[in-house]
Order: sequence, then C-alpha cells, then structure tokens
Amino acid sequence: MAKTISEKIIGSRLGREVNAGDIVVVPVDLCMVQDGTGPLAVRQLRELKRKGTSRKPSQEKDYAIYAPEKTFIFLDHAVPSPRQELSNSHRELREFAKKTGARLSEISEGISHQILAESYVNPGDILVGADSHTCTSGALAAFATGMGSTDVAVAMATGKTWLRVPESFLINVEGELPQGVYPKDLILYIIGKLGADGASYKALEFQGGTIEKMSLSGRLTLCNMAVEAGAKTGLVASDSVTMAYLREMGREGGYREIKADGDAKYERVIEVDASRLEPVVACPHAPDKIKPISQIKSKDIRIGQVFIGTCTNGRIEDFRIAGKILKGRRCASGTRLVVSPASRKVYLQAAKEGILEILIEAGATILSPGCGPCVGIHGGVLADRERCLSTANRNFKGRMGSPNSEIYLSSPATAAWSAVNGKISDPREVA
Repeated sequence: MAKTISEKIIGSRLGREVNAGDIVVVPVDLCMVQDGTGPLAVRQLRELKRKGTSRKPSQEKDYAIYAPEKTFIFLDHAVPSPRQELSNSHRELREFAKKTGARLSEISEGISHQILAESYVNPGDILVGADSHTCTSGALAAFATGMGSTDVAVAMATGKTWLRVPESFLINVEGELPQGVYPKDLILYIIGKLGADGASYKALEFQGGTIEKMSLSGRLTLCNMAVEAGAKTGLVASDSVTMAYLREMGREGGYREIKADGDAKYERVIEVDASRLEPVVACPHAPDKIKPISQIKSKDIRIGQVFIGTCTNGRIEDFRIAGKILKGRRCASGTRLVVSPASRKVYLQAAKEGILEILIEAGATILSPGCGPCVGIHGGVLADRERCLSTANRNFKGRMGSPNSEIYLSSPATAAWSAVNGKISDPREVA
C-alpha cells in the first residue's frame, strides 16, 4: 500500500506497515528538553524512578534515562540567564546532565532546533522534544514533533513514546518565488489559508518544484512553522539538497532517501502557485492573521523594534539577506534593531563574512546565540504600546513582554527594510 512520509518513517522504525490513525508505541532516536521545559521533565523523571531501564546505568538512582547519548539538554531560551530563578533552573539541568551523561548544550551554543539540524538529526529519525517547534527537523525528512515535558520524560526513561500516526496534508508548491518573496512569506501564506487550527494533528508534507529548488535553510523555516497551523509535524522528502547540507555539516553518512510514494493517500491536497505570491505580514495577535504587504504598507504602521533571529529565521542565509539590504544604510531614528543568531556556527559565519559589521554599523544590537526576545524573557522585551516586527514564528499577545504591545511577523527582508524606514515596508522596493 502506498505510504506518506510519516507512515514510512514510523513503519520503518517499527518494522511493519502502519496507516494514518493507528495508535503506536515507537522507538525514539532523539529526545530533547530546553531550559523552560527541562526542569519539569527532570522532576517527572525523579518521580518515575525507572531503575533498570537504562542501557547505560545512571550515576544517580533517582534518574534513569534510556540512552544518555541521545538525550539533549539545551540552555537556549534565557541565555545568559537574566534572573536568579532561571539561573537555578540552569544549574539543575547542568547537574542532571552531569549525573546522567545526557548531552548538554551550553548557553553559548544556540537554539535547540538549529543545533539538532546542524549536528544530530538524520533522515528517518524520530525526534521528540519538549518544545512545540521541534517539528523544524522535519526539513531533514525526520518525524520530529513537540510534546509535553512529562511525555518527553517518559521517552527519556524508556526510549519509546506513543502517538497516533497522523493523517497528512500535501502542500504542493510550484513556480518560482518572485523577487522579494522568501520561504517565510510562503509559510505565512499557507498558515493564513489553513488557519491556526486548520491542520490539527496532521502532518504537512511540502512537495513540488519550488520545494525541490529550495535551500535546506528555507525548508527549515517551512517545517518550523507547521505547528502554527496546528500540525503534528512538517516534512520534506530527503534529496540532493538534504545530502549537500549533511555533507556541509560533515555527516553525509547519515543520509537516507525518504519520500512519499507517488500514489500515497492524503486527507487534503493544497496547491500553491509560488509565482503569484507577494511579501506578507502576520498581524497581531495570531500567526494566521495574514495580510499582503500591499495592504499593510499604506497603513503607515510605525515600529519601535525589529527583531531578526529565532529558530525560524536566525540562519546565515537570513543574515545574508538582511545584510544586503542594510549595507550602507542606518535604522530609522526611534527604531531599534535586535539581532540574535540561531547558533554559534551561524554567529561565526556571519562574523567571517562581515555581516555582523554591516548590521552593527546599521545600528543593530547583537545578542548571544539563542532565543532572545522571542519568548519575552530578556533582551528586547517590549514596553506598553510598542510595536515590533519580528522574524519569529509567534505573535501572541504579550509574548515579547507587555500584553499591551503588538507583534507583527515577516521575512528577514521585510524586517530589514522596515528597520531602515521605521515602519512596515515592502522589501521589493529595495530587492
């Protein structure tokens, strides 16, 4: 029987055929928590006290993790820690990693989803993470999904998790993206069409000529935001682009070809003509409140802050786009530009290419690799009645600070050009 990517990956790990709707218990290849969700997972592990389940005995009897080498602790949301209680959480997670042998990603290394893509996730893997944007790794043809801290704690203890094999939506994208239009515009457009809950517990499979030509960076952006339509995961078939990325990261040995069968059954098929798209913006206070830039720019929406970064658009490709626009220009008076690379690797590459110098000369403040202002913990918290244009994935009320502030979402190109103008602007004017 013809299979979707989700059915193929899950079936392969179980050694038998599975179909959408099946309830299964599957082996987990990788599991992760971060500094916001990790402390609860650690406390749940203490309560579980699953002695004897670890293939590598834990040094602490109250903890028992099945595969320490496949368990990741990321310090990425509040880095460096801005408050005592967060510092205590960091210390707890560092101690947990030391006692159990779990892999610890320290405060200078970057965002979990970026590091997993750079260094660990391979096609065909099953990844569960205590973070909703774990689905980012689906760009590498992995079944990657976010779960609650307790569910991930069980996966850490047993090496398994349960799930329902999701039905799949095929998002078929054909045509060339016009000048000034980027993968972020494409996924925002799709979310606007689906709605914030239009794909609840579905797998979004991105296919078509546009996707085949898209960089891995762009594919990561698409899969990252699949959850903003309620999806269980986002997926792209592995191909020569995947192989080239893994080779660049020094781990081409992990490559496998994984793609859906030509006659696979989808619950819904959505056709997108990329050539007809224009830059778009998600308006407050939901990622599906999408407006084309042609409607937005006439409203003269002034912005106090622009944020370029996050697990959605904090990669080197994004900074190259922003740097090209900002070179030789300055941010408008009264508009702050805050930048946070998604990983140390991205940070170093941006420095090597001179992009950081361009951004700084334009007036940017460069933060440590990490989530930064995206979650409103520190480094760019908004005041009452402020507006921010962000390349992040969420613009919920109060997410970046004051519940009386407003967050708009856009591509890095729209964000950079808007910083120059001090208001939401059309990047095609400068592209």
